[in-house]
Amino acid sequence: MKTSTSKPLQDHLHAVGGFMKKRKKHLAWVSVVGAIVFSSCVSVPHAVLSPPKIAGAEFVGTSECSMCHEDLVSNFEWSTHSKVMSHGDESLHLGCEACHGPGSLHAESGGMPNTIVNPEKSAETCFQCHLDTRGSFNLPYGHDMHSGNMTCTDCHDPHSGNAIQGGGMQLASSAQTCTKCHSAQNNHFVFRHEATQDGCTVCHSPHGSVNNKMLKSANASLCLQCHFQQQTASGEIMIGGRNHASYLPRGTCWSSGCHEAVHGSNISSSLRY
Repeated sequence: MKTSTSKPLQDHLHAVGGFMKKRKKHLAWVSVVGAIVFSSCVSVPHAVLSPPKIAGAEFVGTSECSMCHEDLVSNFEWSTHSKVMSHGDESLHLGCEACHGPGSLHAESGGMPNTIVNPEKSAETCFQCHLDTRGSFNLPYGHDMHSGNMTCTDCHDPHSGNAIQGGGMQLASSAQTCTKCHSAQNNHFVFRHEATQDGCTVCHSPHGSVNNKMLKSANASLCLQCHFQQQTASGEIMIGGRNHASYLPRGTCWSSGCHEAVHGSNISSSLRY
């Protein structure tokens, strides 16, 4: 027995059917794209780029490097950069030579200079993988990498640990890396800013920033990421138990005549000079 449906109901069912077809097609595309992304992430866990080239040199493998650089090779297994190592058919040029280039001429010459790539002299070797860092150094405020006065190894140790120089504790080591050059910020202040205990990168972007002094923010929002702000019904903006409603419009916390000694002070717990 054939049943009939009303015209509005037919239109509704037709619309639902069309929506479901589009949804199935959309989900199919999502599945395809997801499979591609997932397989890429699984099979290629890091950037795959060609190692540096050296005219006339061939890849000899990490074992050859260990003949002279035994201490570096033995510690390298526990470093962040050991992830570029390979133990398959590509093992020759995905070890030390991934950053230093083919080492046959260097080995045959007994370690003669200019027979191997030395990343300490140029950041370009590091930038071949760290593309985002290259972009950061092109921002208005950053460390002077382009003049050749600095290079990545001034702050990073690529051969051991997590590539950050310093002591055993992670937070301490990052601060030690910075205060090696910025010694004035490492004074033993009577009143020390607690934020410095968490490392310089809480406030600064060391590779580059759009803000002066490589700050992560150019206004009071930098401080408010730690210092709780509460607005009362009467319009008061309470920070640290004091109404800051009249202070915040003046500028930043450290330039409006309030907390100039942001790293620490010897005379004021409010970080005043």
